[in-house]
Amino acid sequence: MSDYIVRATAADAQIRAFACTTKDVVETARQAHNTSPVVTAALGRLLSAGAMMGSMLKGDDDLLTLQIKGDGPMQGLMVTADSKSNVKGYAYVPDVILPANAIGKLDVAGAVGNGTLRVIRDMGLKDPYVGQTLLQTSEIAEDLTYYFATSEQVPSSVGLGVLMERNNTVKQAGGFIIQLMPFAEEAVINRLEQNLSGIMSVTAMLDAGNTPEQMLNQLLDGLKCEILETRPTAFLCNCGRPKIEKVLIGLGEKEIKEMIDEGKEIEINCQFCGKHYQFSVGELKELYRKSR
Repeated sequence: MSDYIVRATAADAQIRAFACTTKDVVETARQAHNTSPVVTAALGRLLSAGAMMGSMLKGDDDLLTLQIKGDGPMQGLMVTADSKSNVKGYAYVPDVILPANAIGKLDVAGAVGNGTLRVIRDMGLKDPYVGQTLLQTSEIAEDLTYYFATSEQVPSSVGLGVLMERNNTVKQAGGFIIQLMPFAEEAVINRLEQNLSGIMSVTAMLDAGNTPEQMLNQLLDGLKCEILETRPTAFLCNCGRPKIEKVLIGLGEKEIKEMIDEGKEIEINCQFCGKHYQFSVGELKELYRKSR
């Protein structure tokens, strides 16, 4: 498989860990939305996180939504993932161009700006679980690390990265999430902190040829890492024409009638995948009949 996620434990289940490679996921998103390099990097980081967090969901129909809203020129990001680690997402403003940051990297923080991170888990209950924190660095990985610690009380380390080619296609993408269980011993915590302080960036590890398994072996060196599962991940949108028809019907008779009276074909675009759906006047009349 090209893009995949590895789930593991270490130190006799005192640590749980996830790592992924998501080059194809991020490149699919880039092509679907024609994103600029800095937006590709931001969206790619959140898609990688969504894929791994989706694998934490238990029920087949559970859904995860990650939403970032900021006062930067990109304005925000939206990513959703299911329990099979299928992900989709978009940026509010996909064509932001910014100069490199102070260390010569894509300025994701500048594109995002100050704002909030929301995590919504829909597990089929009456109300979904919603957690929200202020963005700390707007680099996304550090913001998720802060979210896990403050909103879910799970000490975590999150690493995310996207590396672009000179032609602005995606060269590498992926990430990791390492989490400490409540019963983690001090010696385990110290060894993990030591390992984390010595690793390269996610993109450097991937570009050096490391697989997700090899990334986890470095992150969890000396902590008896045990791989539990390997699963594929993909950019997958389930919009479909029937769902778009339901959205139109949900607008009500008045709205549909106004579209019909204009006498023109309409086009609706899916925000998540960019797919176009056309409806003729005749098709709108049929939907009008169904809406009554």
